[in-house]
Amino acid sequence: MGKGFFNVPVAVNEPVKSYAPGSAERAAVAEQYKTYFNGSMDVPMYIGSEEVRTGTTKNMTPPHDHQHVVGQYHVGDKTNAQQAIDAALTARTEWAQLPWEQRAAIFLRAAELIAGPYRAKINAATMIAQSKTVHQAEIDAACELIDFLRFNVEYMSDIYTEQPNSDDGIWNRVEYRPLEGFVYAITPFNFTAIAANLPASAAMMGNTVVWKPSDSQVFSANVIMEVFKEAGVPNGVINVVYGDPVEITDVVLASPDFAGLHFTGSTYVFKELWKQIGQNIHSYKTYPRIVGETGGKDFIVAHPSANPKQVATGISRGAFEFQGQKCSAASRVYLPKSIAEETINFVKEDVASFKMGSPEDMSNFITAVIHEGSFDKLAKYIDQAKEDDNVEIVAGGGYDKSKGYFIEPTVLLTTDPKYTTMETELFGPVVTIYVYEDEAWEETLALVDNTSEYALTGAVFSTDRYAIAQATKALENCAGNFYVNDKPTGAVVGQQPFGGARASGTNDKAGSAQNLLRWVSPRLIKETFVSPTNYRYPFLG
Repeated sequence: MGKGFFNVPVAVNEPVKSYAPGSAERAAVAEQYKTYFNGSMDVPMYIGSEEVRTGTTKNMTPPHDHQHVVGQYHVGDKTNAQQAIDAALTARTEWAQLPWEQRAAIFLRAAELIAGPYRAKINAATMIAQSKTVHQAEIDAACELIDFLRFNVEYMSDIYTEQPNSDDGIWNRVEYRPLEGFVYAITPFNFTAIAANLPASAAMMGNTVVWKPSDSQVFSANVIMEVFKEAGVPNGVINVVYGDPVEITDVVLASPDFAGLHFTGSTYVFKELWKQIGQNIHSYKTYPRIVGETGGKDFIVAHPSANPKQVATGISRGAFEFQGQKCSAASRVYLPKSIAEETINFVKEDVASFKMGSPEDMSNFITAVIHEGSFDKLAKYIDQAKEDDNVEIVAGGGYDKSKGYFIEPTVLLTTDPKYTTMETELFGPVVTIYVYEDEAWEETLALVDNTSEYALTGAVFSTDRYAIAQATKALENCAGNFYVNDKPTGAVVGQQPFGGARASGTNDKAGSAQNLLRWVSPRLIKETFVSPTNYRYPFLG
């Protein structure tokens, strides 16, 4: 590892472990999985120096075995929300004044803890809480989180070194201060790395945070807090509250010290939060920063020159890894007629070969969707597809929630490019294919662009460079992350900064310095070494 400015270690991406049969990492995560699965974790809220246990608890159950209880978490209320705000404000002064390299050291230590003694713990917790396969847990909870922490330290040092020019006799410099107040982080169930990064990135820049994780991710969120505590994050810097999201949010957004929102979740919720912030704008001490990454209706469009097997693999991986619950997951596909049948047959072969079940069996490629609400929504759309004349199910279509929330990977083929599943975000293992005439390439690009309100990710497959250039330009506004001859998922920190526009968010690019800049308030200091003593300028004579 090299050295950057101020001798900050230059970040490199954490290698992904294989978890191959017989490997040490496979044995370690299997043992930790059993420990967690057969245990009973008691998860408190973390407010200031206290582990708060209210006595009002909810069960934590794996989506793939929803009758099995792996622990309870303590539910808070508006009083606890206010306590978290007070703790954040109390901690703010000392934390903001701590030299930046001291803050950096804490999060670099957290990265090392995850890379080492906590790797099996955070992966096993993610497998249980979110029903991720061991590979999906590894690339999320371990590698991506480690990368966020390490790269953000490097980006932070780069930001602090960015200074204005100075002229003769003066010195201009910029201080990158934390925001005046506290930051509210609301995180989703689907990525442990996102759950950790949203509060950590703001905290790294000197802010204190009130963090509300998803109820469906509490089990692995608790491991994140264990890591942060051991790494040395001081009391009150990151405060965790659980409970009714509306009740907690009302208290947070009513505070005059609310200074920023770091959000990942649904588009509707984000818009409602924005509206609520706007309604409260006259009560705030500063204009709050609003950063959000929301939904997607992510696409794959294939040119007639594309390789059918490559397109099929992009669909199989892009649509069905982690049961299609990545915000970047492919859910609408446009195939040219000349290669459509071959491509669909390859996808059907892939789907037929998928094994589905508990992530404890590491030969499974598909596990359960997150909860019953998600299951019921997906089942409704699948049932509707069975009834509609303009769509057919060419693979999958089954579901069963007797033990876990299992939805078969499902491929729909429609004759209507505006069929509901081509436009509606489902957030599950359902992909819809539309076949276009080869000569309608340009019209299809326009169709891809105007079909969805979202603009998160998308991919084009082609061996024709003119077609690739044409697609890249035509689709410039409908994907914040655009992939050429690859699936539209799997952004790597430091390589593909992530985020989208339109209804997909503010496009502040997690995994880049652009995101960290949102959590500082620069102050320009101009110092004149010899001050003038006469107001008259030369033009006055």
